[in-house]
Amino acid sequence: MIRGIAFDLFDTLVDQNHDRLSPVVVEGCRVGATTPALHTFATEEMGVSLSLVEFAQLLEDVDRELRVDTIDQDIELASIDRFAALATRLEYSEVLQSAEALANIHMGILHRAVTVPSHHEAVLTSLAIDYSLALCSNFSHGATARAILQEAGFDEHLRTIVISDEVGIRKPRREIFDRVITDFGFAPQEILHVGDKLRADVAGAAAAGMKTVWLTRCVRDPEKELERSTGPRPDFSIEDLMDLPVLVARLGNS
Repeated sequence: MIRGIAFDLFDTLVDQNHDRLSPVVVEGCRVGATTPALHTFATEEMGVSLSLVEFAQLLEDVDRELRVDTIDQDIELASIDRFAALATRLEYSEVLQSAEALANIHMGILHRAVTVPSHHEAVLTSLAIDYSLALCSNFSHGATARAILQEAGFDEHLRTIVISDEVGIRKPRREIFDRVITDFGFAPQEILHVGDKLRADVAGAAAAGMKTVWLTRCVRDPEKELERSTGPRPDFSIEDLMDLPVLVARLGNS
């Protein structure tokens, strides 16, 4: 019997406009969508004299060095830590202040690229009548994730919100799922986890003992993804979140 449902955030509850987040080509080099705005701040407010391409390369170098002991180990690399490392490499004296400013610029652009499918709030409203709901998501800036949830009207339906930036651990590590299990107070097999990533969402939740739903709405080729995956298959697959109430009702009657 299912008593709780945990959702991932991006491409599950909300979408990111990938056109707005596409890399920008500068002097034949591809740089991240937020990099020009970050470079402008660094130039105008921090006195950085690097060109945009040089700045982008430095940021890429910092990211590559940091991820060895963080992302590659499924430990979250908080945005504030990422930009603090960048400010340190730039030998800027006000590390914390500049890191916060850069993180706000970066996350502001990501936030503005978020769209909310119009029917998702109704789906959560319907499910919340009979089930406890939670968020369990990888995201490097908890404040932005919570702002997105509040603006979408999702937070009032969620019994608990677990974000990797705030717990320090990324899916598929078991610890982040255990936090949801503890907050719910349910047995793992009484929780359904809904997400679009086979490794992070399906394999991670399955290893924690949860039932899994793979949401394929934003997956380009689900069959090919399954063929490439070496992890467990999802217990269920749905194309759109609107199919979830029917699925959980069926499970309750089986």
